[in-house]
Amino acid sequence: MLTHLAHRAPGTVGRRWCWCAGWLACAAWAAVFPLDSSLGPHRSWGTVAALGYLGAAVTVLLPSRGDARARSVALALAGAVVLPLLLLVNTGAAQSEVGVIERSGSLLLHQLSPYLDAPRTVDEVTPYLPGMALLGLPRALLGSRGPLAQVAGDPRLWCAAVFLAALWAAHRLLRAAAPGGGRRRGTVPPGTALAALVASPVVALPLAVSGVDLPLTGLLCLALALASVGRPGATGLVLAAACAMKWTCWPAVAVAVALLAATAGTRAAARCLALALLGTTVLVLPAALLAPGPMLDQVLAFPLGHGELRTEAASPLPGKLLADLGPAGWCAAVALLPLGGLAVAVSLVRRPPRDLVAAADRLALGLATAFLLAPAGRFGYLALPAVLAVWSRLVPRPALEPALPEQSLRTRLSTV
Repeated sequence: MLTHLAHRAPGTVGRRWCWCAGWLACAAWAAVFPLDSSLGPHRSWGTVAALGYLGAAVTVLLPSRGDARARSVALALAGAVVLPLLLLVNTGAAQSEVGVIERSGSLLLHQLSPYLDAPRTVDEVTPYLPGMALLGLPRALLGSRGPLAQVAGDPRLWCAAVFLAALWAAHRLLRAAAPGGGRRRGTVPPGTALAALVASPVVALPLAVSGVDLPLTGLLCLALALASVGRPGATGLVLAAACAMKWTCWPAVAVAVALLAATAGTRAAARCLALALLGTTVLVLPAALLAPGPMLDQVLAFPLGHGELRTEAASPLPGKLLADLGPAGWCAAVALLPLGGLAVAVSLVRRPPRDLVAAADRLALGLATAFLLAPAGRFGYLALPAVLAVWSRLVPRPALEPALPEQSLRTRLSTV
């Protein structure tokens, strides 16, 4: 095998070894979970995924015709996503978030509000906005009797479907707007690169064990793609769908509006903002009117570590370390959150993003700042900004020039 590779172009051999090293790093990451994690689903995922990544590392070096990278990606997808997901869904093993979505879907179906009036344990808390409960409706409608209903009703499959459909739609949209379909000579095909991102542990692990943040990630990617090609109406509707699931998505509205204002004009930005606000209100307001107290306590106070029940999110991030110092530390962490948001908002006004990569980076920075400074957070939350930053560099680049001259958003708005 090595002799065969030695007769290939040096660049080709080097790229294969780089891919091999990447898959080996993924295998090492996955192998940590069976040895160290206290969560059964994580251990199961790590065992299967590590073997899949090792197979991908070997496959990319095997002499063969065609694209060895694509074959290695397919094997990694099978070993790190498809097999663990089917195994965990079939056995019903999952993180507690899956049960929360299932219960919220049932509550939404029967009482039009996904929140219990007086949750007694952490598992009875629903820290999501009502839009997330829609992913639990299949379980509420199908039940769990029989293998088909058990699988088809699992929220992880619907979370994965929303995530993958949004990425596919964004990819097609950007490829159509890019010269030559977005393929740059000497680079990995965008489809292969995106598949490798999905197969990576950053996406594969949550896809298999919980899936809860992946619909948000996919919808935010699609919203930024739509904004980058000047589609304000569709951008606003997609943002509304994401913002009705989790309030942590709300900074994306400001980023998309700034991008549209810089490239398509203030009318397009205003249209996007109006549709995003209206759509979110329509989806959230009924539950807010039916259960305002439980909604505020579970959606806002609980994630901030100030509800009647304590959140289990306890990674040693800066905000968490501050909150552990006592009431003064918690107040300091909460005060830093809006300050971080204000800094990002000022940057959007003074220097608005003018392309997809800049917008994704700005949103990733804002979300990462919020997750780091939150009084209760997990390392896993940082996967969302990481995927945004990487995804924007893998997709085709639209061949669109900014429609307006370089100027701050504040100056542009003052002329309207």
